[in-house]
Amino acid sequence: MSDVVGALEKAGLEVRSDAGTRGMYASDASLYRIPPLAVVRPRHVDEVAAALAIARETGTPFTSRGAGTSVAGNAIGPGIVLDFSRHLNRVLEIDPAARTAVVEPGTVHAVLQKAATPHGVRFGPDPSTHPRCTIGGMIGNNACGSRSLAYGRTSDNVVALEMLTAAGDRLDTTKPDGVVVQNVRDVMQKHLATARTEFDTFGRQVSGYAVQHLLPERFDLTQALVGSEGTLGVITRATVRLVVDSPVRVVVVLGFPDIVAAGEASPAVVAHGPTSCEGLDSRLLDVLRARRGPAAVPPLPRGGAWLFVELAGDDLGEVEARARKLAADGIADDALVVTDPATQARLWRIREDGAGLAGRSPADRPAWPGWEDAAVPPEKLGAYLSRFDELVATYGMSSAPFGHFGDGCMHVRLDFPLDQPGGTKVLREFLVGAAKLVGEFGGSLSGEHGDGRARSELLPHMYSPDAIALFAGIKHAFDPGNLLNPGVLVDPDPVDASVRPASYPLRGLALAYPHDGGDLAQAVHRCTGVGKCRADNSAAGGVMCPSYLATREEKDSTRGRARVLQEVVRGELPWSHPSVHDSLDLCLSCKGCASDCPTGIDMATYKSEALHQKYRGRLRPRSHYTLGRLPFWSRLAGWTPRLANLGTRLPGVRRLALWLAGVDKRRSVPAFARRPFRRTFKPAGTGTPVVLFADSFSDAFSPEVAEATVRVLRAAGYEPRLPSGQVCCGLTWITTGQLDSAKKILSRTVDALAPDARAGIPIVGIEPSCTAVLRSDIHELLPGHPAAAAVAGSVRTLAELLAETPGWTPPDLSDVSLIAQPHCHHHAVLGWKADADLLASSGARIKRLSGCCGLAGNFGVEIGHYEVSVAVAGQQLLPALDAAPDALVLADGFSCRTQVADLRHRPAVHLAQLLDR
Repeated sequence: MSDVVGALEKAGLEVRSDAGTRGMYASDASLYRIPPLAVVRPRHVDEVAAALAIARETGTPFTSRGAGTSVAGNAIGPGIVLDFSRHLNRVLEIDPAARTAVVEPGTVHAVLQKAATPHGVRFGPDPSTHPRCTIGGMIGNNACGSRSLAYGRTSDNVVALEMLTAAGDRLDTTKPDGVVVQNVRDVMQKHLATARTEFDTFGRQVSGYAVQHLLPERFDLTQALVGSEGTLGVITRATVRLVVDSPVRVVVVLGFPDIVAAGEASPAVVAHGPTSCEGLDSRLLDVLRARRGPAAVPPLPRGGAWLFVELAGDDLGEVEARARKLAADGIADDALVVTDPATQARLWRIREDGAGLAGRSPADRPAWPGWEDAAVPPEKLGAYLSRFDELVATYGMSSAPFGHFGDGCMHVRLDFPLDQPGGTKVLREFLVGAAKLVGEFGGSLSGEHGDGRARSELLPHMYSPDAIALFAGIKHAFDPGNLLNPGVLVDPDPVDASVRPASYPLRGLALAYPHDGGDLAQAVHRCTGVGKCRADNSAAGGVMCPSYLATREEKDSTRGRARVLQEVVRGELPWSHPSVHDSLDLCLSCKGCASDCPTGIDMATYKSEALHQKYRGRLRPRSHYTLGRLPFWSRLAGWTPRLANLGTRLPGVRRLALWLAGVDKRRSVPAFARRPFRRTFKPAGTGTPVVLFADSFSDAFSPEVAEATVRVLRAAGYEPRLPSGQVCCGLTWITTGQLDSAKKILSRTVDALAPDARAGIPIVGIEPSCTAVLRSDIHELLPGHPAAAAVAGSVRTLAELLAETPGWTPPDLSDVSLIAQPHCHHHAVLGWKADADLLASSGARIKRLSGCCGLAGNFGVEIGHYEVSVAVAGQQLLPALDAAPDALVLADGFSCRTQVADLRHRPAVHLAQLLDR
């Protein structure tokens, strides 16, 4: 290993070989784990050639990788892994007249679309991972996507490839000459009958090599190499075809009693000429509702399964007429025509999140890829689905199928018992049975994701021995030394080798992990690698993952962090390992992933556990004793606020105080209130009682917010009262991993709130992050507390309580223009819908921001985090502030208001202050 890494470093390449990076790149979105020797991030083509030369000279396996979203295990390898997504990710040319684009292999699909759209064109294939998958990865797997009925597969949309062969020669597929090409022609001459009869039998036959394109009468090296999964060459540049989109889209949702009926109906639907025909099962939607609530799914026609059918054209009237004809054609039990683009987007978002949502089975167990995208001729899909369900039941498993039903392609994840003894044996037996079933239906083991490590061994159940020999001959012609992505397609690794997930019981955990049976290993293995955290989720109102968007480093993505923690629970890394610190250091604990990650990862919680484990009984960073115990210090400062404020204003004292506190010197220090809220509050004695949870921030730094909340509540007919004694949610202790103290603090608070909660009196929070602790974190910290559930169920935000109040209406805010920055915990845990509905009914003009403000409690003020904090703010918040200098800024979070004041010197108000007119 050291010789290979040394050679790569000597060549001046950007190399990563630390334990954390090797752990992050050991997996893609499949169920396999193969740590590489090193990860190379080439900056130009010459560096690709240099890395390949070192691999060749040392006999080291060489694997190309894009976004790492492969579900088949074809983006991992035991040698050198080349990550194209970091630097070789540019759109080099758009030619609107020719309708082509030239891109580097690491170009993200969404980046190409953004560059092409102003010219009135786009790249046709659109897999569900389009916000983060790369064009090189799509070429490697021959990806298709939801609209393949209109645009075909990736192979149908690639004009030319430039690549390096295993020998280091440069090959332009539009000029097929040289020794390699002649060797390929010679191999084909020996297997012409097989190539003409066993391939290209239906549209989604993706498994194996596309040898039909190498027949002498249609020799097309470009299309033949698409779908070869990095086993035949290393792509360095691609010219792709662009298409013109129809301007009008209408979605028809068709309801069926079950998924089998939906599959049987798909050929009749395709006869109506749709651009897309996608199938969804009620089992998948049940998972979504359980995770995000009933409102997460728009109204659908009655049924237990649905087809989402998109029709497109140039004329709205004509497309609507076609849609209504389809709806009335008697194909389904019920139908719904959707013309509203926003509702269409909600429907497609469910489909796009399918792979992540299916990461939890209907039985609420971890569900894994492995048999992920098999396809059969569309006319056989219904019968195949029926037999497949029978096969799944035989093994005592459950599934939630979905997929491209118009093409006969089904996606599914299965709750293989990989945490049980003999689990990999069950995996193997099932995969063999499933392969035989697909072969019986004349189908393809892979319909768009490639065979990878998950299915390559099973290809003999689909192809004849002569076809398998043909694959081996082509592989040898291109790569005689088996250097490129070995173990895939030819001479494959066993399907049950190097399986990643298993059970690793950990002792001494501080948190309960109630959604994962108390098992942290199961919690971190929720990450299936779909990589939504690597995308800009702001278009969908999301937050995840702000630090990755700021740095574009895999270690700063939710997925990268989960992978490192998977290494910890496996016992490969200790909690104190530098790689664990590096991966978690820039996590803002924003909880965006808790709502935005389709698999339900909650990295803020895992980070708290990691900090607890690392520093238990050890000296902590300075900021943990200061910012991490801020409520304690603020209570002390509340007795002498002038003296405390003076200490932060005197230049020499201020600099020393900030350093001692672990605070960046560029940060301002909020002033302590001259009179904390708790000391000024006086009950009035009339109205419906509510408990006001006056958190430490509202009490010590912004009592004016708490006072406005009291006035709004009283105007709505309530009489707020404070809990008896000093209460605190323990948030700052939680985020710094001081969990033993946090439990004691929160337990005392729950005891104080319990009598009112049991009496049915609402508990109204002011600060979103503290309110979220009482509603959600309470279950992680105090699973056995008898009053925890009652308290959590009684917690309301101000907007939620007002929405429940009969007769209450907001003031007229039609004269107000607002920039609204929802707090991350408000978005992720509490939900901002009640606030949005309230503001809409007030008449205010609202620009709601997505993303994190970047301060995130103690994160943005700590030494070493300032630049990332500002970069996160620069994603959404700062551009919006600069574009509307006169708008009023609404930010319920104390940290959000502080960030606005720090970086733009503008005031921001809490919802209570806005309503307190």
